[in-house]
Amino acid sequence: MRIARFSIDGNVAFGAVEGDRPDELVLDIIKGIPFADFELSGTKVPLNKVRLLPPVLPNKVVAFGRNYADHARELGNEVPDAPFAFFKPSTSVIGHGDEIAYPSFSEDLHHEAELAVVIGRMCREVPRERVKDVILGYTCANDLTARDVQRREKQWARAKGFDTACPLGPWVETDLDLAAANDLTVQLTVNGQQRQLGRTSEMIHPIEDLIVNISEAMTLLPGDVVLTGTPAGVGPLHVGDEVAVTIEGIGTLTNKVVKRG
Repeated sequence: MRIARFSIDGNVAFGAVEGDRPDELVLDIIKGIPFADFELSGTKVPLNKVRLLPPVLPNKVVAFGRNYADHARELGNEVPDAPFAFFKPSTSVIGHGDEIAYPSFSEDLHHEAELAVVIGRMCREVPRERVKDVILGYTCANDLTARDVQRREKQWARAKGFDTACPLGPWVETDLDLAAANDLTVQLTVNGQQRQLGRTSEMIHPIEDLIVNISEAMTLLPGDVVLTGTPAGVGPLHVGDEVAVTIEGIGTLTNKVVKRG
C-alpha cells in the first residue's frame, strides 16, 4: 500500500494511493492513522486535487553518513568500520513539490538521494531478526547538504539541518519487504539530467544493521525516519534547479530550488 499524507480544503488526512497512471491516481481517505489499525473510508479524491505533505512528521530523522564506499571516497573520506549517524531536525522536513530554500549562509548546496525507512512502532534495542516488524515502509529522501559549511565547521548540524534540508515523499510504500528494500535502484536527476545512480545493495551496512545500531542508543517512535546513505554522484544545486529522487518500487520525489526569502 502507498500511504500519502495530504491537505484538502484546509484539512489534513492520510490516504491510500490507488492507480497506476500518474494522471489517474486517487486517494482513498484513511480512517485513523497508519501507525495503528485503520480502515479505508471509501471516500476517494483525485491526487491532483490535493496538496501532498511530507508523508510523516518525524520526531527525529536519524541519518547515516558514508554508507556507500564510492560516495565516501568521492569526498576524500575514509570508509567507516561501523555505522556513522547524525541527525536532521524535524523542522528540516518538507514534502513532494515543496520548495528547497537555498541557505543564505552557503555557496555550495549539494543533493544526496537516499532511501528512507519509516518506523511504524515504538521500539528500542531491536534485535536483527525483528527489524522487519518495526518498519512501516519506505519513502524517497534528499539529504541536502551545505557542503562548504560542512567542511568549514567540521560538524554537520547547520550543514544538514537547515530549514528545507530534508525533502521526503511522495508517499510511504508499505508493501516492500526488507530483502527487496536492500536491493533497489536509487536515481537522482537535476533538470532531467542524471546525476546519481546506484543500488541499495551497495550499502556498506544494510538496513538491519542501521536499525540495530541506532535503537541500541535511543527509542525510535512511530513516524521517525532513518536515512540510509547516498550513492556516489553528489553535486551542486543552484537556484532554479528541479531535483528529482526516484527509487525503484516507491516513486519520485521532486522539488525546486529557490532563493531563500
